[in-house]
Amino acid sequence: MFTLSELQDAARAVYAAMPPTPQYAWPLLAARCGCEVWVKHENHTPTGAFKVRGGLVYVERMKRERPAVAGIVSATRGNHGQSLAYAGRRHAVPVVIVVPYGNSVEKNAAMRAFGAQLLEHGRDFDEARGEAGRIAAQRGYEMVAPFHPDLVRGVASYALELFRGAPALDTVYAPIGLGSGICGLILVRDLLGLATRIVGVQAAGAPSYALSMAAGSVVATERADTLADGMATRVPDPDAFAIIRRGAERVVTVTDEEIGAAMRAYFQDTHNLAEGAGAAPLAALQKERARMAGKRVGLVLSGSNVDLALFVRLAGGAC
Repeated sequence: MFTLSELQDAARAVYAAMPPTPQYAWPLLAARCGCEVWVKHENHTPTGAFKVRGGLVYVERMKRERPAVAGIVSATRGNHGQSLAYAGRRHAVPVVIVVPYGNSVEKNAAMRAFGAQLLEHGRDFDEARGEAGRIAAQRGYEMVAPFHPDLVRGVASYALELFRGAPALDTVYAPIGLGSGICGLILVRDLLGLATRIVGVQAAGAPSYALSMAAGSVVATERADTLADGMATRVPDPDAFAIIRRGAERVVTVTDEEIGAAMRAYFQDTHNLAEGAGAAPLAALQKERARMAGKRVGLVLSGSNVDLALFVRLAGGAC
């Protein structure tokens, strides 16, 4: 999907707006998980999530190569929309974001604060995505697919930082929403010629990629029920699935209860706030504790954008 030189160009576009995020080894997490644990802190970006990297690269290239574009439209559960809104504001591009009804109140507020026009439609991400396509055609705006080569190239810059900043990792656990983050990890690992295993993580209530891996072809689900809204995808992207199928060792599913426990563990052991998708890799590592004993493991803390009311409830042990 990209060369190392193209990835480095993307990283420069990202660093024009933000510094690299850190990767830290946390001793309390190591004691909890029985292995050396390195956390990639994508919760430390200007939008609180890794997705901002993709939006910055997409919009920067669009402004250079397609300056006549009047505006952009996309669908999201939050972090992708914040990414485009943030990048759109930097480059003076109008942004329309469609979210499903009942979406995160605080993510909606953040998208509006970054300058996006926010519209609500449908019961989930996939229905909101259909409406975004209709709005793009109606207004003559460019439709930004949630899985696009420029988005993947942008978010892959975090993988380059992780692999260059941490010692050699046996395994990295990454959440799967529509797939840009884990695909970036896989592609960068392969570009660097590393032997690191990549494990995808999904919510048990939204297991479309896990089912697809088991079937060997794309499998959609009727529902996506999970507190981890960043992973609530019913229909896998075929291009993302092809990369994941080729490059991921396996996909692990975790329950909402396990995700909630991992959110609490992050706060207790590192005093970092993790949203559901961001905590899911830690939940998967804890589930596979015996398998990873004594190894050096990376966890992608993909974001921290969780509504306060939900975090307070989970902090008290309720799901």
